[in-house]
Amino acid sequence: MGRELKAYAWRALGFFLVLELMLAGAILMFPNFEGKMGSLRAMAPLESLRSMIDQLEEGGIAAYVVGQHFFKGCNTLGSAAAVLFACPAIAGEAQRGTLELWLARPVSRTRLLLERFAFGWLALGIPILASSLSVPWLLARIGESMDVGPLVWCSLHQTLLLGAFYAIAFAWSACGRNPVRIAFVMLFLLTAEFAAYLIMQVTHYSVFRLADIDDFMRLVDGAGLDPWICGSLTAVQLAALGFAIWAFRRRLPA
Repeated sequence: MGRELKAYAWRALGFFLVLELMLAGAILMFPNFEGKMGSLRAMAPLESLRSMIDQLEEGGIAAYVVGQHFFKGCNTLGSAAAVLFACPAIAGEAQRGTLELWLARPVSRTRLLLERFAFGWLALGIPILASSLSVPWLLARIGESMDVGPLVWCSLHQTLLLGAFYAIAFAWSACGRNPVRIAFVMLFLLTAEFAAYLIMQVTHYSVFRLADIDDFMRLVDGAGLDPWICGSLTAVQLAALGFAIWAFRRRLPA
């Protein structure tokens, strides 16, 4: 358990550092970005991108932060992290031939699975929250400000979406043997979903519609978490975890 916890801690640290570097660069570049919104809108090739630029211009620094950090950084990098943290969890043991040794531990299969699921979920969620808490300090460097409270709610909302991706990939890993194949398919599907969001005619069918700038701005404005969206994402995670437990209990070591 200690070795696994250390491995996930390193993954979480790497995820946090990349998120923080992206966030710091975006915020420190805001003064330059603010004066070029008009020209950027004129050059945007898609109507959806022009609409995003309008949102950033109308929402000011808060819209810029949630757009850069959550919608762009966490949705893209976080989706990859969710898949890559989950896919090797069980399938990786099977591929390396160490699954039998892992199952030989004097604890139940359910506990083994839940521990590994929790480690990965926390390695995904903690870096999002930690990087978000640095936003007020970074904004102070450019003479701007933002309350911590909405950033915490935005982090939770974002983690619920990425947690759903993680849980689905984890469930597949619990009954699979090839983590690379699982990761390839999951990343392909999520990339297609993100691309669909940018196409106006099909944007409402993209899963990333559940965590776009509009959703985060509602949290910034004090609307609170949407019970339907958060409840649905939580239900997906519980259903995927339940399937993973069921499949893992019946899995043969070979």
